[in-house]
Amino acid sequence: MKKLYVLMLLIGMLFTSGIKAFADDSQEALKFFNSYVTAANSYNPTITTMYSPNAKIIRQVVKPDGTLVNVNTDTATYIKQMKLGQAGAKLRKYKNTYTNVSVTSAGNGAYKISSLRQPSGETYKLKTYMIVKKVNGKWQITEEMMQTKVQTFLKYADKK
Repeated sequence: MKKLYVLMLLIGMLFTSGIKAFADDSQEALKFFNSYVTAANSYNPTITTMYSPNAKIIRQVVKPDGTLVNVNTDTATYIKQMKLGQAGAKLRKYKNTYTNVSVTSAGNGAYKISSLRQPSGETYKLKTYMIVKKVNGKWQITEEMMQTKVQTFLKYADKK
């Protein structure tokens, strides 16, 4: 009986430490997401360093009829586009507000942060998620999907 009690205690301690590690890492991932939002909304150039060099970038265009078209791009192209768009956005004082933010484990030390994004001046909200992971001790975005109603992105869609 004593051995069973000790075994149950050890299992409980391992389970509790596993939950604590998940909670700590998920809170760190959320903190990273919040720093991303701050950097994006203040047009801080450090935002470009938040992406893994080989991140998967998906813009999901919401067409007027409601259908969705995924437009994939590489990190380097996306960062170039981001830098070009920032100048005009800064003049317009464009910002995004994020609500319904949730963090879930994506496995292998990665976390999926899902939310709804509301562009400034709009009443609608669009789905978004990013997958973040610590790479060499630094959190990075390894995948990002943002819905957009900007139809010009469709010219970059794969023509299959």
